[in-house]
Amino acid sequence: MRILFVSNYFPPEVNAPATRTFEHAREWVRLGHEVEVLTSNPNFPEGKIYDGYTNGFATETVEGIKVTRVPMYVTANKGTVKRTLSYLSYMASVRLYLRRLQQQPDIVVATSPQFFAAVAGHLIARKLRVPFVMEVRDLWPESVVAVGASSDNAVIRACERLETYLYDQADHIVVVTRAFKRHIENRGIPSAKISVLPNGADLAAWDRPLDEAKLAALRAQHGLQGKFVAGYIGTIGMAHRADILWEAARRCDDPDIVFMVVGTGAEREKLEALQAANPLPNFRLLDKVPKEEVPYLLALTDASVVHLRDLPLFRTVIPSKIFEAMATRTPIILGVEGESKEIVQEADAGLTIPPENVEALLGAVTCLKNDPDLYEQLGTSGRRYVETHYNRTHLAQAYAEVLAGVLGVEARPAEAVRHTAADEQLLATAA
Repeated sequence: MRILFVSNYFPPEVNAPATRTFEHAREWVRLGHEVEVLTSNPNFPEGKIYDGYTNGFATETVEGIKVTRVPMYVTANKGTVKRTLSYLSYMASVRLYLRRLQQQPDIVVATSPQFFAAVAGHLIARKLRVPFVMEVRDLWPESVVAVGASSDNAVIRACERLETYLYDQADHIVVVTRAFKRHIENRGIPSAKISVLPNGADLAAWDRPLDEAKLAALRAQHGLQGKFVAGYIGTIGMAHRADILWEAARRCDDPDIVFMVVGTGAEREKLEALQAANPLPNFRLLDKVPKEEVPYLLALTDASVVHLRDLPLFRTVIPSKIFEAMATRTPIILGVEGESKEIVQEADAGLTIPPENVEALLGAVTCLKNDPDLYEQLGTSGRRYVETHYNRTHLAQAYAEVLAGVLGVEARPAEAVRHTAADEQLLATAA
């Protein structure tokens, strides 16, 4: 298959959509498919073009994937008006890219959010008269209203109508949670048109050996020797309430526990202000690191804190951080209700707490620190579970079969890896 994938985000950006798109595309190339990713020049979330890139049309090849980057209006990941203008500019650039298209794709896949990337994918597919598959990783614009970035106004309602239109026009829809599938079914979309293909972990990447000297140097640099570290690693956005780690640190009276937040985003300045006004010796706020450095941060982390605000919408999401923690045998402290909680409990991979509950977070961290047998059990069980159910390689193969089903062609060359029993279960779920 010749697959054109439209995504606003791609490495070297390190957020979940960039990682998901890259790891799927890399596996599709390995299976013999031709993949082009149509994306922007890396700038997320600071709104500054990364070193080595310019804000113009450019092409490169990354592990066999043709990557075409288009210019756009660049702004930080905060402020509704500027971000919307940025998204619209990306959509316009993607549409203009068709003039440069050298090879006709067989199928167009576009991922949402950001929402207007999906619109661009639909327009491209319609222009080229090829099937369009819409990937839904977040419920947009519902999530914008949920975090308070916008009120439920006429613009939001118009976007909801456009959202339903895209669901209706897509030849197929791929979602990352069962709850998303139910939501879309409630919009009148047939169940058979929707496949559930969740996030997962690239186990081979997480199993690469780390430089022990570098790890020791990082531990010393941040004053973590002999400490039990509860860490949040990821976007510090309006949805995440990462500031509860600072509050837990303020209330903690165990000198051997450190709370650590790594990343950047719309709410980082709030954390910086809290720490500046009342410096806590048991709190660390670290800058975002490149993707290849994340395993070192997780290796410094004894308990991975995964947290979202206590809002009904967030009961439908599954943060990809839980799979990375499982892959590294790091027990999880999960402050998310719904499907994520079900997974962590079924995997026996961590402790679950009510969202936005500082005392519960502090209690869970203390429990894991003081119970090494439980700590070992959760780490081992989580690793076993992610190997069986959320291996990114198997998920990418299942995704390729979904796309092949849309086209009515064979999904993989004959020499491709045969399905395991776990693969067959996954494919049944996707269908």
